[in-house]
Amino acid sequence: MESKSGTGNTISVEDNFLTEEEHESVLYYCLGSKYGYGEYDRPELPPTGMVADIEEHEDIYKFFKEKTEPFAPGLELDRMYINSFAPSEIPYFHTDSGVHSDITCLYYVNDTWELDDGGATEFYIDGNFVGVAPIPNRLLYFNADIPHRATSFRSRYRFTLAVKYIDPNGRINPTDC
Repeated sequence: MESKSGTGNTISVEDNFLTEEEHESVLYYCLGSKYGYGEYDRPELPPTGMVADIEEHEDIYKFFKEKTEPFAPGLELDRMYINSFAPSEIPYFHTDSGVHSDITCLYYVNDTWELDDGGATEFYIDGNFVGVAPIPNRLLYFNADIPHRATSFRSRYRFTLAVKYIDPNGRINPTDC
């Protein structure tokens, strides 16, 4: 496991996260999914990428929940979906949450990767860029309030499966206002 941190920010990876058979199954699931317009990284910007939501009743949802819960102790699973970026697409920097204790897990689905392919996840921490290579079958997890973005592959689609956990104690109860 590799960790990089700065000002209380943690970025960690788990390589060979799934068996080869499980990884291949996830790849085929992603290739066969139906996608819609992507996420708005910030309200004033256009959406980037394409997204396919994964519903709670699906086996893959239950599978990834079980596999990622150890990296988010005490947190609640909020959302799971697939990100897909077209070649040469340029997503924007964003945060997944304003709550430091929330955790985002990204699973790199593609079956191959070479250095010149691109596709890293870039973080902006303490005035520096930190990149994580999109090595197939790698799980990346990090504090959801760290500014980050995907970078696309040069000549093919890039897939990640996102699992987002929230801290139920980090939310403001409207009755407390």
